[in-house]
Amino acid sequence: MQDTIVVRPRQDPAASRRLICLGFCGGGAGSYLGWADLMPAGVELAAVCYPGREGRFAEDFAGDWDELAEDAVAAVVSAADLPYVLFGHSMGGWMAFDVAARILERGGPAPEAVVISSANAPSRGLTAQDMFPAQRNTDDQLMDWMRTFGLMPEHVLGDPDLSEIALELMRADIRVRDTFYHREGATVSVPLQVLTGAEDEVIDARMTEQWRSLATGEFRHDILPGGHFYTPEVWETLPSRIAALRTVSAVS
Repeated sequence: MQDTIVVRPRQDPAASRRLICLGFCGGGAGSYLGWADLMPAGVELAAVCYPGREGRFAEDFAGDWDELAEDAVAAVVSAADLPYVLFGHSMGGWMAFDVAARILERGGPAPEAVVISSANAPSRGLTAQDMFPAQRNTDDQLMDWMRTFGLMPEHVLGDPDLSEIALELMRADIRVRDTFYHREGATVSVPLQVLTGAEDEVIDARMTEQWRSLATGEFRHDILPGGHFYTPEVWETLPSRIAALRTVSAVS
C-alpha cells in the first residue's frame, strides 16, 4: 500500500478492521486525520488521497468522475487487506457509494458497511441543489465558502500561496463533481447508513426513501445536530455515530 495514496496516520499492526474515508469537494485526506484517536480498539483509520493534492501533489487532477472513481476503487482495494467500513462526506458520499457498487459488481473485497454523510441520493441526479460551491463562483466566494463551511485550516486561509493551492484544488473537484452521473442499476447489498444534519438545507426532504431504494441490504438514516458539516462537536466525534464501528467496539 502506498502511503501517498492511502494515508494511515496511526498504523496499528494489531488492527482487525479499517475505517476508510473518501474526501469531500475541496477536501483531502487531512480532513479526517483528527479522527485517528477516536477509533475503537482494533480499528485503524485510513483516508484516501485523491490525485493532485497532499502526497500526490505532483500528479494531475482527475479529469472527470469516472477517472476519479476508478482511482478511488484502486486505492480502497489496496487497503482492503483487512475488513473495512467505507465512509464519505458530501461529494465523498457519492464517491463511497459508487466505489462500493463498483467493487461489489466486480466481485472485489466488499466493505462491511457503507456510511454516507451529508449527501442526497445519487439516483436523483446532479441538481442545482447539489452544485455548491459552483464553477461560476469567484475566488472570493469560494474562499468565503471554505472559511465558513469547508473546514479549511486557518493557516491555509491566512497564507496567500496555500490559499491559491486550495482554490485550485477546489475548482478541480467542482469540475469533477459536475461530471457526476448515477450509473443505472447501481446499488449496494452491504449495510448502508446515511447521516444528515437537521439544519442542512441541501438535503432533499425525500432523501430517506431515495437512499433506501439503493440499498438491497440493511439501511438506517440518522439525523444529527447542525448543518452540512453538523456542529463542530459532532464533526469532531463523527466516527462515534457510525453504527458499524459501535458494533466492532461492542464485540471487542
